[in-house]
Amino acid sequence: MTSDPIQKAERVRSALPQNGLFAEKEWRISPEPFPLSRTEVRLLEALGPIFLRFQRVSDLLYRRSRKGSLPTWIADYLDRGKPKNLLEAGLSHPIHEETPRVIRPDLILTADGFAAAELDSVPGGIGLTAWLGETYASLDSSHRILGGPRGMIEGFASIFGGKAVDILVSQEASDYRPEMEWLAGRLAGDWSVVNAENYTIRDREIYRFFELFDLPNLPGISQLIAATASGKARVTAPFKPWLEEKLWSALFWSHPLRPVWKRELREANWNRLSHIFPQSWVIDPAEIPHHAVIPGLEIGSFSELKGFTQRERELVLKQSGFSDRAWGSRSVTVGQDVSQCEWAKAVDGAIQSFPLAPFVLQRFRAGRIVTHPWWNPATGRIEIMEGRARLCPYYFVSAKDDSVRLGGVLATICPSDKKILHGMRDAILVPCRTDD
Repeated sequence: MTSDPIQKAERVRSALPQNGLFAEKEWRISPEPFPLSRTEVRLLEALGPIFLRFQRVSDLLYRRSRKGSLPTWIADYLDRGKPKNLLEAGLSHPIHEETPRVIRPDLILTADGFAAAELDSVPGGIGLTAWLGETYASLDSSHRILGGPRGMIEGFASIFGGKAVDILVSQEASDYRPEMEWLAGRLAGDWSVVNAENYTIRDREIYRFFELFDLPNLPGISQLIAATASGKARVTAPFKPWLEEKLWSALFWSHPLRPVWKRELREANWNRLSHIFPQSWVIDPAEIPHHAVIPGLEIGSFSELKGFTQRERELVLKQSGFSDRAWGSRSVTVGQDVSQCEWAKAVDGAIQSFPLAPFVLQRFRAGRIVTHPWWNPATGRIEIMEGRARLCPYYFVSAKDDSVRLGGVLATICPSDKKILHGMRDAILVPCRTDD
């Protein structure tokens, strides 16, 4: 153990696995975990069961919409662009009530709490966050790492019922393969990281580490989908593409659905989520009556967004899901960051995309300014970066009793001039700790 920050940073760098954690990815190394207040930690711990309930209610709303006991437009939004056989498989009896057992929200740390940009049920960073927790816990015994040094490892193991598991990684997700191989090496039991493209079913549980839009590139997966639908194979996250859409935040804010949400979530949980989910809308070009406006925007059609001033454009456009542009911020446009012409082009693109790949519009919630030390290898000194933080808590749902465990929290601290907060070369990546 050492208290010298430069030695700490050098120890972190020297502890990196030989094969890395992300293919060809780098980040700024800090000597310290990111501190969170006790109030923030208590909220993160409380949110796990609420997010699980939200996912289960979302699944229920979709299935009821398909059956006709709720408005059919719910399922119509969520089914767009998706193959019928995949949708039907997700509704099959063996898995019809299953939901993902890993839940990772992207939370922006704001001046008044957290803002959830999205919920990810097939997230990257599990192995990375496990390694960070283990490494930073070993640097200083006073570091109270959230989840502890093995919280991520034990949490991930808990989502399976047995000890023989195949982790399927596609070529599309190959950048994350090193972290999953490191994680598999830390787990007790029989774990294998295998290619999703040519997978042969065997008597093992399966962790799906690929997006469902990638299925055309995975010819062998159709057999796995069929085996899951018949109950012969168990896969998490389940083959339910409707649960991997960002537009659930817009459905959460839908006025006609509000009584359903409040009843199924319980009103206290709805109130808590309403402070965390930014107000959102599905970019639906359907004509509305001449005397009506879109609630919260006070416009008669989404095309009117193109005329918004820069001040009015405190908004974010993003593709909802089932597309290679719907992850990694590839489709994200922050209204304040672009010119009027670029914003208008993005709005037109979102409207035109509706038939096959809907877009979501969200209120932009700015992250609060934080400071954090990092080691600059060019100067050999510890410097202080002013930035904004995205927190990624990893919640694991136990296969044994459905309890929810917070395994760890990854902080991505980006330079303060960046509006889109995600992993990048000039961001600091560290685990979070309780600030005493």
